[in-house]
Amino acid sequence: MKAAVLEKYNHFTVMEKPQPKMKDDEVLVRIKFASICGSDQHLYKGDFHPRTKLPFTPGHEFAGIVEKIGERAEGFHVGDHVAVDPIIWCGECDACKNHHYPACDKLRLLGVDTDGGFAEYISVSPSMLFEVPKSVSLEHAALIEVYGIGFHSCSRSEVKAGDRIAIFGGGKVGQCVMQAARTKTSEKMFVVDIVEGRLDIIRKSYPDVRTINALKEDPVEVIKAETNGHGVDVAFEVVGHAEDIPGRVNPLRGCVQSIRGGGVVCVLGLGDEPIPIVFKELIWKEAKIVASRVSHGEFAEAIEQLGKGNLKPDALITSVLPVDKIQQAFDMLERQPGKYLKILLNLNK
Repeated sequence: MKAAVLEKYNHFTVMEKPQPKMKDDEVLVRIKFASICGSDQHLYKGDFHPRTKLPFTPGHEFAGIVEKIGERAEGFHVGDHVAVDPIIWCGECDACKNHHYPACDKLRLLGVDTDGGFAEYISVSPSMLFEVPKSVSLEHAALIEVYGIGFHSCSRSEVKAGDRIAIFGGGKVGQCVMQAARTKTSEKMFVVDIVEGRLDIIRKSYPDVRTINALKEDPVEVIKAETNGHGVDVAFEVVGHAEDIPGRVNPLRGCVQSIRGGGVVCVLGLGDEPIPIVFKELIWKEAKIVASRVSHGEFAEAIEQLGKGNLKPDALITSVLPVDKIQQAFDMLERQPGKYLKILLNLNK
């Protein structure tokens, strides 16, 4: 089978590899489309070292068609369209025993800790598969994993109808959080970023969302002014590695300052740097900070909302390239983040 192999950091080689051996209790999936994630970009540069063991095949956002079923595998049929949940829980730690699987002490991911979806085939447990209706294209199904992250963050922060929302970070995950939240509330919503191209994508796809370029406007002042001084009910920090901007607080503190009394801040950004925060600002509001990581069964919700047409995956997909051009795809994402949001790899070509 054809596979994209990260042989050394910053360099992919597309080569022929043996098809994975399917166990009796597994399902063989022919991958049709895989999506490049922001985590893949970090992994590509070596930011996950020494967790990632080279050489290997990344990719944890992908969808395909069931090709073969093991004798002891149940629940699927040859020809089913499926999205693959890449998360592997240990099942033994305290978090797993409490059914809080995203907090697993030994959580692993296909495409990070083992070979993943930038290849023509993968063999997985049927428990990792979610059937996708054929009315949903496989290109769109390749985004279900990242949509699941968006829906999980809404679950963690308990977004509900009538909530006002602010999202600091308009990249890949930030826009999925935005789209997921928009299925739950039609109230005022703000997205903050410093890359104008990302904000342009939002303006075109969600004209009712107020976009804020933090280089040009103070996000906290705008949010306060346009909510009549109340602030938002939930603010999401989806920036991670933030740039210092003179006259602006960091995104996490901006979230705290932007929420109403008793509001919620939900943190998804995976930055490594310490983030200054004045806890007095949080305490005075008796607000909450919660964290959100990966997903917890929200694939089903993402599939349902895709099927109903309540999400806009085409707004996220800015290019589709054959897997042979994976090196070019990563270069495009690195050099022009304002132009390219999600690039899909076509495993059919």
